[in-house]
Amino acid sequence: MRHFKGLAKPYVVWSFLLIVLPLIMVILYSVTTEGNSLLTIHFTLENFTKITDPIYLSVFWKSLQIGLVTTAICLLLAYPLAFFIAKFDETSQSILILIVTIPMWINTLLRTYAWISLLSDNGIINGLLNVLGLSEQTMMYTNFSVIIGLVCDLLPFMVIPIHTSLAKMDHSMVEAAGDLGANRFQTFTKVILKLSLPGVISGVTLVFLLSISSFVIPVLLGGHQYVLIGNLIENQFISVGDWNFGSAISVILAVAILLLMGVMKKIDNDDNGGEN
Repeated sequence: MRHFKGLAKPYVVWSFLLIVLPLIMVILYSVTTEGNSLLTIHFTLENFTKITDPIYLSVFWKSLQIGLVTTAICLLLAYPLAFFIAKFDETSQSILILIVTIPMWINTLLRTYAWISLLSDNGIINGLLNVLGLSEQTMMYTNFSVIIGLVCDLLPFMVIPIHTSLAKMDHSMVEAAGDLGANRFQTFTKVILKLSLPGVISGVTLVFLLSISSFVIPVLLGGHQYVLIGNLIENQFISVGDWNFGSAISVILAVAILLLMGVMKKIDNDDNGGEN
């Protein structure tokens, strides 16, 4: 046992340097003023009060809208796909899940540039519309282009947890529902959907958090005037140089993430009868 504790020490040190220490620095920056030295630190809440500016509130609101729409579309696409995959034997399921995750092996920038070539005014889709005699459509630098990019990028994060819940489901309960006279719709809503709810909650939480904090896809597909929370944080650190305000936004986002995870965990526990 003492030997195993010794093996854990490098991991603890590594975690402290890469997770705990940066988090402490972000929190410290968020409650101090610019230009402080370690000997003359001035604490303030001004960095948090700046977020009440209507400009920044509009960014939070737009991020929330994009996150909800992206999550809803991913859920509508992922659940039927995960349900379909779970119908196969284990070997086929592994192959199908591999196919779903293959796009994740490709760099996000490359995937996003592929969408640019498809959606741009002179892109492939408008070229096909011209061939068919239809009018061209402006798709780039809109909510549509940003959402489709996010859905393409984040869909596997919804499929995998839902499939995991469906694959581990006790099929005897489904058979019992049929023996008790339940039709297919009742079996799905009363048994299958409830048993897969932990996977749904995990997928929804993950996709929503990743979508509102994304910054590469909104910039490339939405244009530089398209700003979400992730872009706002990036601008404060890289372009503006206001690390204190950027840290304050990061802290608020982290707190929101923790609260959302707590709510989702509470919902999951309630649906499982309070079991952990």
